Amino acid sequence: MKKQEGSVTLKEHKKHSIIKRPAYGNFGSQEWAIVGTPCGAIKSLADTLIKALSPAYKCAYVDALHGDGEEALPGRLSSGAVAAYTDQINYHQLDYHKPFDAFQYRQFFSEMDVVLVNGNHREAKAQVVVIDTAKKTSLQKRVTQLTNVQLLLLANDTEEVFDFVKEALPDWQSIPLYRLQETDKIIAFWKQQLQEAKPKLNGLVLAGGKSVRMGQDKGAIAWHGKEQRYYMADLLAGLCTETFISCRPEQQSDIASAYTALPDTFTGLGPYGAILSAFREQPDAAWLVVACDLPLLDKATLQHLIQNRNSSALATTYASPHDGFPEPLITIWEPKSYPVLLSFLAQGYTCPRKVLRNTDIALLQPLHPDALMNVNTPDELERVGKML
Repeated sequence: MKKQEGSVTLKEHKKHSIIKRPAYGNFGSQEWAIVGTPCGAIKSLADTLIKALSPAYKCAYVDALHGDGEEALPGRLSSGAVAAYTDQINYHQLDYHKPFDAFQYRQFFSEMDVVLVNGNHREAKAQVVVIDTAKKTSLQKRVTQLTNVQLLLLANDTEEVFDFVKEALPDWQSIPLYRLQETDKIIAFWKQQLQEAKPKLNGLVLAGGKSVRMGQDKGAIAWHGKEQRYYMADLLAGLCTETFISCRPEQQSDIASAYTALPDTFTGLGPYGAILSAFREQPDAAWLVVACDLPLLDKATLQHLIQNRNSSALATTYASPHDGFPEPLITIWEPKSYPVLLSFLAQGYTCPRKVLRNTDIALLQPLHPDALMNVNTPDELERVGKML
C-alpha cells in the first residue's frame, strides 16, 4: 500500500519524547530469577543469600502462592477496601486487592539493591538455573526464559548440566557452575556481582543560580585564579567518571568549550531541577553534586565523601556544621534517588534537603567544617576572601 502524499505512517510518527530509561528489569535494576528446583529449595537459597547480603545491601524477594485463587480476602479487603495498611510494630504489612503491573513493581522495588525472584512463578532479566532432576521437565518447559543466565547450580542428585540447557546456552561452559550446597561460593558470586554493579560516579557543578543576593554571578568569581565553576569542575574531574556544569538553558553558550554544560530540563526548580536534569541525562549514574559557592571546599573533603560512599543508601552527604541537617549541595545522589526525587516533586516539594531528611541516607561528619561554608552575599564574600 502506497503512502498518500502528506500522510504520516505510524513508524514515522513519534507522539512522545524519547528519554533515557533506567536499566530496570521487571522489578529492579539488579534482579535474578532462581529457576529449576522446587519452590522450597528456592526459598531456602533465597534465605541464605538474604542473610548474607542484607547487612550491606537492601534485599527483596518476589514469589507467588500455590492455590486455586479462591482463598478468602484478608481483613478489610473482604469488605471491599482496595488497600489495607497495618503497622505490625516490628514490620509493616500492606494488603492490596488490585494486581500490580510492571510500572508499580519498579516503583515499589526501586530502592532495592538486589531482588531475588522465584523463577517458578515470575521472570526476571537475569537467571540462576538449578540443575535438578526433580524439576527437569518443568525447566525444559521454561527453557525460552533462559535469556541471561549468570549462574548454574547442581542439585544434590545431579552430576551434569542437562543437554537441553547446553543447547539453549551455547556459552554454558563460561558460566560459573557450583553445587547447590557450596553456599560460600554462591554468596561470593553475588557479592562480586553487586560490587561490579555499583553505579559509576559523575560530577555535577551547580552554576545555574541567579546570584541575586550576591549581585554578581557566583560561578564567575575567581577565588582560585579561575572562575569558580571551572575550578570546581577541575576538582571533580579527577574524582569522577564524567563532570558537567549545570546551568540554565540561556547560560549554556557562556560555558567554555573545554567543559561540558548540562542545561536544566526541569526548569524553575533551582538545584532540585538541576539534580533531576542530571538524572534525566544519565539515570543509571550516581551524581556527586556540588554547589559553586563553596570557595573553601577542598579535594580532601570530596575524597572523604567518596571513600565513605554508601551506594545502598539513597545518598551520602555531610551533616551541616551549623544545624546538623544534611547538606544537599555537597552530596552523592545514587540512581535510586531519582524516582524518590520525582515522587517528592509530585507531592509539591522542591527542597533537596527535605528529601534527605526523610529518606535512608548515609550522613557523615565533615573533616573540616569550614570547607562546607557557602557564600551568598558581598559581606560573606569579603570574609571568605580574607580567609583565603
